[in-house]
Order: sequence, then structure tokens, then C-alpha cells
Amino acid sequence: MLSFDALNYPYASRRNVVYAKRGMVATSQPLAAQAGLQVLQAGGNAIDAAIATAAALTVVEPSANGIGGDAFALVWHQGKLHGLNASGPAPQAMTLEKLTAQGLTEVPKYGPLPVTVPGTPAAWAALAQRFGRMPLTRSMAGAIELAQDGFPLSPSVAFAWQQATKVFRQQLKGDHFKSWFDTFAPERAPLAGEIWRSSAHAQTLQSIAETKAESFYRGPLAERIASCVQSAGGYLSTQDLADFQVDWCDPISVNYRGYDVWEIPPNGHGLVALMALNILKGFEFTDRDALLTHHRQIEAIKLAFADGFAHIADPAHMRVSVADLLSESYAQERRALIGEHASLPLPGDPARGGTVYLSTADSEGNMVSLIQSNYMGFGSGLVVPGTGIALHNRGNNFSLVADHPNCLAPGKRPYHTIIPGFLTKDGQAVGPFGVMGGFMQPQGHVQMVMNTVDFGLNPQASLDAPRWEWEAGKRVNIERSTPEHLFHGLARLGHDVTWSNNRIAFGRGQIIWRNADGVLCGGTEPRTDGSIAAW
Repeated sequence: MLSFDALNYPYASRRNVVYAKRGMVATSQPLAAQAGLQVLQAGGNAIDAAIATAAALTVVEPSANGIGGDAFALVWHQGKLHGLNASGPAPQAMTLEKLTAQGLTEVPKYGPLPVTVPGTPAAWAALAQRFGRMPLTRSMAGAIELAQDGFPLSPSVAFAWQQATKVFRQQLKGDHFKSWFDTFAPERAPLAGEIWRSSAHAQTLQSIAETKAESFYRGPLAERIASCVQSAGGYLSTQDLADFQVDWCDPISVNYRGYDVWEIPPNGHGLVALMALNILKGFEFTDRDALLTHHRQIEAIKLAFADGFAHIADPAHMRVSVADLLSESYAQERRALIGEHASLPLPGDPARGGTVYLSTADSEGNMVSLIQSNYMGFGSGLVVPGTGIALHNRGNNFSLVADHPNCLAPGKRPYHTIIPGFLTKDGQAVGPFGVMGGFMQPQGHVQMVMNTVDFGLNPQASLDAPRWEWEAGKRVNIERSTPEHLFHGLARLGHDVTWSNNRIAFGRGQIIWRNADGVLCGGTEPRTDGSIAAW
């Protein structure tokens, strides 16, 4: 019997871009990518493949997403880009006063209080109904089979599972967390290559597929979800679930050197990436590994996040419009603040006027950029007994400051970190891209767009390139593969720079571009179990 470490890679490796004509699926786990490809080959389109992949990811990568999370999508269909926001609101019975009366100054990370209405099942149903060619019973069949029959864990998923189990054993105290351990780590977390299965997860997926997600929001599953949260001391009700509707929205964009970069509008923070790019387009960049390139990128992201944290919220509660934040005059004003040294930016005053990502494409021109998440890995730590439904903890992103636009309120959606991206040029689709990973996501989007547009890197090289991540203040983490002169140079400019060996912290991305001949070209993330299934 061979013995080796699935997480030990002592020698540099390289992937080439993948080309295909008839279809492509790029995501963070090979079995999920294969589930999407099988749907394409069975006659489904890119939307059906995205649903298949997304459902499979809840099974094979539960350390980052699940049935009980939220989802966003950008869908290119018949020459037009459509946006889907399937993020859920706070329960109607949960108020700022109730939480502050408990002495809380922020919404907890774990337990029942950060649980908002999950939007992921509704996203799958809405995508299938509007653009799909297959019923959910067909597109989700692969995911159901994986859950029922079991699958061998991939290395990065196993590592994340192990880390989450360590944290949860330390922090999750109380009987209401027992179902998480029963479901995901009854004795210990599974290791890479070990078989894991969940018949309860399979049954839940089957119910969602057969009822077009109705049972999740208005049926037996809804009753079990609400009972689980309320018995743990939370507020989510069956009425909250029954009232939920997805939001088909108009994507927002900026033009960056002739390319339109598209994001979902708030409550997601794709706006942060667009604000940063709007600032950066006023500079000229020729050398990716130049000190000035990195300095200006980091400073632009800091300025954009300062505005994002101050202004982004559920759109009904924002006091500044997206158009104001993306105006040329405001970008010029913010650009002027970037000097020769690291700064501590403050939000401006414009004129008033745990996550998985996947990309799919088919031979008909349809393309999907989809992201779904439980947040912070497995989410709240609550699992609805007997269902495999791990509930997310998105409510943790609410503010408990009464006058903040993102302050908790009944029926309000929180500031949201998951963002799909899309690139077009002259009204034609170039393709979907995304980099999952909490507050790294807008930073990853900026780096992917610049790697592509400014520096001419192919999709795989764009993802392979070393990344940086701004944390807070002047703190910046950079990957070990970053040229050493940049580490020392950024420190001289006043950045508090740290080398990091945590590859997952720098996001996990996927890219699919389509050329003028209709040929698809894809890249996948080397920092995780990334895979491209092509046809």
C-alpha cells in the first residue's frame, strides 16, 4: 500500500490553460466540475451545468458552502447579462434592540443569531425556471448520487474540514451544535482520500429537486429549519422562509481600458472592486512586478473598502447611490489621495445623486458566473438534524451601530462578501471570472482584471500569479512566491507587510474566456483542488 501526504508538494508545478469548443466547467473540486460537464453532455446548457455543479459542491465541499447558504449569479444569455441576488434577509422578529439588550456589540459568528434566510435553493430553482433546459431532478441527480453513494475527499477540502473541526470543538458549546458534529465529525474529521457520504443530504437535495425548492421554503424542510433555529434561541420562522424571493437585478459595471467589468449591485461588495478599478484606470501600468504597481493597487483597494464599509448595505438603506460612488469625478478625487507612501484612508463623501465559485460555458454562447457560500467555512455551526443542511452565518456582517446603513433590522439583507464577476467588450461576452474568499474577493477581482487587461496574462497565468491581500490599516499579506524586492519595497513605503504561507487565504479563483471564434479558454485555481472539465 502506498503512503504519501496529499497536501505535500515540494516541487513547483505548472498547469496549462484548457481549450474547448462545446462546453466548459471550472470550479474548485473535480467531482463537481464533472457533474456539470455530464449535464452539458446530456443536453443541458451552461445554466443547467451551473446548477449541477453548485448542487454537487454542497456535497463535495461542505467546508465552504452548503444548502443553507446564499448565492449570487451573473448569467450571459442570448446576448444579455442578467444578475441574480439570492441572499436572504434577517428574520422579522430579530431586532437591534433585542441583541443589544443581551449586551452584544456585534452579531456573533456562531449559533442561531447570525442565521439569515438561506437563498441558495431558491437560486437553483430560479435559474432553472428562467434559463434552464432541464428539470432540477435531472440537473441535481449527480449531486444526489455523490451524497448517497459517497465520494473520496479532495486534499484542500479535507484540510479545511480538519481545521474547522478543531475550531468548532473549542468554540461550539451547547446541545444545539451536536448535529454538526454528528453530521461532519462524529469521531473525527475525514482525511483526504477517505469516503464520506450523507444520505440525509441526498434526501434533502432530492426534495429540493422534486419540489423546485418549495419544500425548503414552504414545506416540511422549512418547518424543521425554523424549529432548529428557534430551539437554539434564534428568530428565523417559517414565515420568514415562506416570504423569501430571489432578486433579479441589473448588474453594475465600470469600463476599464475598453473592457466592461460587471458585478452584482449591493448588498454585495462587488462595488468595492469597481471603485478600485475606477481609481486605477487613471494610472498607466506596464510591469506587473513593479513596486509602484503593487503600491497603487493596494492603496486603491484601501480607499474602495473604506467607502464600501461606510456605505454598502441593503440597497433600500443606502444613503449614497452606486452611480455616485462610481462617478468619474469621485474616482478622480479618490485617486488624488494616493501618494508615495502607505496611508490610512477614510471613507469619502461623494456628491449625492467560506465560499465556492464556478464558471460554466456552452457552445450556444451561454455563460454563468456563480458563487455560493455558508460564510466562514461551515457557517453558523448549526445543522438541521437529519437533513444535512448546514446553516450559514451571514448575519455576522450586520453592524449593531444604530445609525449605520448596514445596521441590523428585520427583513434587511446584510453587507455580503460573495461576488461573481463577468467581463465584456463592445457588448460581447468575454467571460465569467471570480475569486472566492471573504474580503479577499474584490481584491482578487482587481488583480485578475489587471493581470488580464494590463499585463496580458492568460487565464491560468492570471490565477497562478502571486497575490497580495490587504487586511486592515496598513497591514498587507503577500504570498511567499512574490518577488522579494516587492516585500522590502512595500515596507519602505510604509506598508506593514507579512509573508503568508496560507494559500487559501488569497482566494480561490476560476476564469473562462471565449475568443472571437467561440473557442473557450479556461484557468483554474492552483491553491486548491481546482479543476476544469471540458468538452
